[in-house]
Amino acid sequence: MRTGLLTEGGYPYASGDAGLWCDRLVRGLGQHEFDLYALSRSRHQEEQGLLPLPPQVTRVRTAPLWTAEGDGGAVGYGRRARRRFTEHYGELAGAVCAATDGSASGTVADRFANALYGLAELAREEGGLGAALRSDLGVRTLERACRAPGAPRTAREARVADLLTVTGHLERALRPLSLDWYGEDALGAADLCHAASGGPAALPGLLARHFCGVPLLVTEYGVHLRAHYLGQGPGAAPAVRALLAAFHGRLATEIYRRAEILTPGNAHARRWQERCGADRARIRTVYPGMAADGFTEAGESPDRADPDTLVWVGRVEPAKDLVSLLHAFAEVRRREPGARLRIVGSPGGPEGTAYLGHCRALAAQLFPDEAEGAHAVGCNPVSFDEIGSPDAPTLPEVYASGAVVVLSSVVEGFPTGLIEAMFCGRATVSTDVGAVVEVIGGTGLVVPPRNPRALADACVALLRDPERRARLGAAARARALELFTVEQNVAAFHGIYLEIVSHCPVRRDLLDASGAPLPFAAPAESHVPAHWPATPTWALPTTEPAR
Repeated sequence: MRTGLLTEGGYPYASGDAGLWCDRLVRGLGQHEFDLYALSRSRHQEEQGLLPLPPQVTRVRTAPLWTAEGDGGAVGYGRRARRRFTEHYGELAGAVCAATDGSASGTVADRFANALYGLAELAREEGGLGAALRSDLGVRTLERACRAPGAPRTAREARVADLLTVTGHLERALRPLSLDWYGEDALGAADLCHAASGGPAALPGLLARHFCGVPLLVTEYGVHLRAHYLGQGPGAAPAVRALLAAFHGRLATEIYRRAEILTPGNAHARRWQERCGADRARIRTVYPGMAADGFTEAGESPDRADPDTLVWVGRVEPAKDLVSLLHAFAEVRRREPGARLRIVGSPGGPEGTAYLGHCRALAAQLFPDEAEGAHAVGCNPVSFDEIGSPDAPTLPEVYASGAVVVLSSVVEGFPTGLIEAMFCGRATVSTDVGAVVEVIGGTGLVVPPRNPRALADACVALLRDPERRARLGAAARARALELFTVEQNVAAFHGIYLEIVSHCPVRRDLLDASGAPLPFAAPAESHVPAHWPATPTWALPTTEPAR
């Protein structure tokens, strides 16, 4: 089977959030061929180069989403092409600005889809859309849709600067429409398109389905639409936020409607997909696969833990709510004076660096350096480290050093840090956000977010009960090994690949080098050498003998 794997900002580049699981999937499905189609997010990512690829990867094609210039192929539009562009782009912008209350949602979704595929066909014929989308014609078309009767007030109030911002974003998001990936020598030759995320990464899969009938599988371990909502900072203009949110919502709806199967990574992502119109019958939850080998020693040696130490591991940023954790630890110290807290992680960008500095200052204020006597050197019960430092050389050793692992986030998708702690056989205390409850499954304590008192109570309860900690840790390790390993992930996708191709074969007359038909090029029943009547013989009327 040939699979076209579609990625954005991840595999096969040397960095990227989705790169690791994609690499494990490709290597685990060595019996299939993979063609990689990657959208890159930055020049730095491309300069880092590609990862070493296994032999089953037969082709790699990349395209940038970060360049300031578009494809430039639409400069020579004639009058007829300009009229088609105005019609299709106007319909797409009108669908973005339209209300979707009640029964109108299906009409708006169809309107958006027709406009999207109309633009794709125009780009295929004329060589691209970039210049047209960025042109004055494109801006005026978007403005007319925003000023049309029935458009929301935030859209009608869009200023010229807002329209230019939205235009630039739409040009980048729609850039996959202008790629030359949709012929019989590219995605058209695949038996299946597998998008590693929603949004722009799934757009090539939609077009391969539209032009060539290739079935589409979409995996979302982090819902693209949710990430867009969270990424819209408070500084963005209301019109920009409203228009872009509507565009990505319409795009997500179309992706969920057309995909043969959706594989969210957890029930939290599944609920997002269902709210956007995904059919429950086409959703299969597949948990991310993580390598458990590196955590085996820690998981099988629970006695290595310091019984008085709490451990927090992750990327330092405001969403992790370390401030509440520090206030909770102040209450823990009041009730358990020997307790210690290890915060291990690096800041996520400039905002994370500033937040880390704030947390260090708060820890120094809440816990002045303590000394046993007048001539002893004091130390703070809260320590800050990064993975790779002398005190925190590896992740397994960090998890193994504590009796309880804590997660204090107010926003969380799929908590990989909790799974790592579960592999290590550690009891956990977590806030009820994202997919935490689904991952923990009763093997740890869960408290409300932004509630330092509840967080402190749970930590103290486990610090004071080593037998309970041991039971929860053992149960957590067993659950993680059953549900969250690479092996279960690869096996699940192997079955899903065969399910899709068996139900949705690509109709094409393709031959291999020896002249034999390629597998899955036609339904299996078409090869049966017999003529089957329209009406089965058992259903034909019979004549009773006369008596």
